[in-house]
Amino acid sequence: MQQVTHHGRTTAYRVADRGGEGSPLLCVHGSGGTHEVWKGQLGRLASRRPVVALDLSGHGESEDFDADPGWETLSAYADDVLAVAEETDAGVLVGNSLGGAVALQLAIERDHGLDGLVLAGTGAKLPVLADLRRWLDSDFDRAVEFLHGEDRLFHDADSRYVELSTEAMKEVGQRVTRRDFETCHVFDVRDDLSRIEVPTLALVGEHDHLTPPEYHESLADAIPGGRYREVQGAAHLAMLEDPEGFNAALGEFLDDAGI
Repeated sequence: MQQVTHHGRTTAYRVADRGGEGSPLLCVHGSGGTHEVWKGQLGRLASRRPVVALDLSGHGESEDFDADPGWETLSAYADDVLAVAEETDAGVLVGNSLGGAVALQLAIERDHGLDGLVLAGTGAKLPVLADLRRWLDSDFDRAVEFLHGEDRLFHDADSRYVELSTEAMKEVGQRVTRRDFETCHVFDVRDDLSRIEVPTLALVGEHDHLTPPEYHESLADAIPGGRYREVQGAAHLAMLEDPEGFNAALGEFLDDAGI
């Protein structure tokens, strides 16, 4: 893992580069996750172009910050992503769930000169079920179990990936995971999507019940030139559950957009 220091903290990230060309991809994980959810991209796409995956502050090997859930947290996560993007010259953001919200925030509010945007398992508004918010506050084990139920994070994934995701969420811990979901709950950029000026792909697992296909159809419709694709047989963490299908859709988008 490499590190970049910014805003008084360090953010950890991993780079995979096997001689690929083009603007590096910067992958941003979702609530309670780490860069490990992108192992199918770090391992399989790096011969095509460099792939970078980071740990947002308070996740994995990145230092935490003191911020309230909501805009303050989202802004701090955007600072993480921008610092790594500048350090690695990454031009294509690939964001999953909360990571998609961060990517949208950057595309709308920050001037980084992005080449492209991939919004995977996310939405312009990300309401969180009331029961899940309550369990995140009072019964974290139940919240983690719920998220790993059928057609939420996974549809029919290898048990190793389910274990990886479960362990990662528990290591990130209740406080940070709850902060992530509460930040998602108040996120809403539906009125700002027309301001996005880079090629954008809305990519969703066919069975994703957390951020369903209609969220992504709305993204593709509202973003100028937006595109929509589904990964068949996968749910919310499609990039981990079916990396071949996810990477194929991602690659076709990059080729078609000339990125």
